[in-house]
Parts: sequence; C-alpha cells; structure tokens
Amino acid sequence: MAALLLAVNQNNRNLWIVAIVGGALIIFAAAVLLSFLMWAVTIIDRRVEEIMRTLRAASANTSRTELIPATADRVESVLNEGLNHHLFLGRVLGKVRS
Repeated sequence: MAALLLAVNQNNRNLWIVAIVGGALIIFAAAVLLSFLMWAVTIIDRRVEEIMRTLRAASANTSRTELIPATADRVESVLNEGLNHHLFLGRVLGKVRS
C-alpha cells in the first residue's frame, strides 16, 4: 500500500481530485436537470388534462346543435310579431307613417 501511495505524485493526485469533483458536479447537474424535466412534464400533463376536460365540455355543449335552427326561427317570428305591434301602435298613435 505504501508503494502505491509513493507511485502517485502530487500532480497526478491533483488531477484525480479535479476529475472526481468534476464528475460529482456533472452528476449533480444531471440530477437537477432531470428533476426540472420531471417537474415540467408534470405541469404539461396537468394542463393537457385540463384542455381535454374543456374539449369534452365543448363537445357536450355543442351536441345539441339541431335545436339552433328551430330556436332561430322562433326568435325571428317573435321579432316579426314585435315589429308588427310596434308599427300598429305607432299608426294608432300617429307616430309612424307607412
């Protein structure tokens, strides 16, 4: 063991220390970056689920589009009847000319 310690001079010892510390820093940096990646993926996954819920709600909301034309026709007839009443009352009161 003593012969092995004598075989390593100060320069080689310093290089080994730098290599070990550098490797530890690289491992630490990789762990931090992977943790950040996992955090980002979790947020993205949560937002994708929120978007999917919104799309499902929109799909359920627009599943009854066959009622839109019938409702539009009824609203149109109510508006026409209101206009007729307006014109009639205007003529009776003398405010509207035909």
